[in-house]
Amino acid sequence: MELLKCESLSKIYGSGPAEVRALDHVDLMVEKGEFVAITGTSGSGKSTLLHLLGGVDRPDGGRIWIEGTDLSTLGEKQLAIFRRRKVGLVYQFYNLIPSLTVRQNILLPMLLDNQRPDEARFAELAETLGLTGRLAHLPNQLSGGQQQRAAIARALIYRPAILLADEPTGNLDRRNSEEILALLKLSNKKYKQTILLITHDERIALEADRIITIEDGEVRA
Repeated sequence: MELLKCESLSKIYGSGPAEVRALDHVDLMVEKGEFVAITGTSGSGKSTLLHLLGGVDRPDGGRIWIEGTDLSTLGEKQLAIFRRRKVGLVYQFYNLIPSLTVRQNILLPMLLDNQRPDEARFAELAETLGLTGRLAHLPNQLSGGQQQRAAIARALIYRPAILLADEPTGNLDRRNSEEILALLKLSNKKYKQTILLITHDERIALEADRIITIEDGEVRA
């Protein structure tokens, strides 16, 4: 079943001689439950694509659908709510709030919606990600790998339609990178989580169900 679709997606920065076409009429479809890797050189447009798909930025042309919702029809407030509930975002640099505990960071999307968490779901997620003994800690009391685990837990807490990960292992050593990749694969299999992963690491990309390459703002495969 089609979960994500974009048609003729374009994004342009600058104008005139300084114009940069970051994305050039990109078409893409991701099925529910797929684990897709997007690869490309620096500046190829892969991070721009992820930001558009996640509703972090708006395209200059084209349309995006997630679970049948056309993102172009949503106002800024509606888009923020949709993104919080339906899109899990994981970045290279964790983006945890320093003054909040690990538990509070994980539950932040639900707290912002004044939603009461499913404690059984939370406990299962914390155990799966190896965070049960770290929930009362602050981010600066965690290793890099543990901080990324917390960021992944936060992205998954709302059972999002899709998890978008932008170089999630880029700031980690090899052992922690392998552990984070294993956790992403586990969430894909255990929770049937649809994942779109951006990486420059071919070894990591090969673990996905499908690889898409972007060059100069265009999808090549």
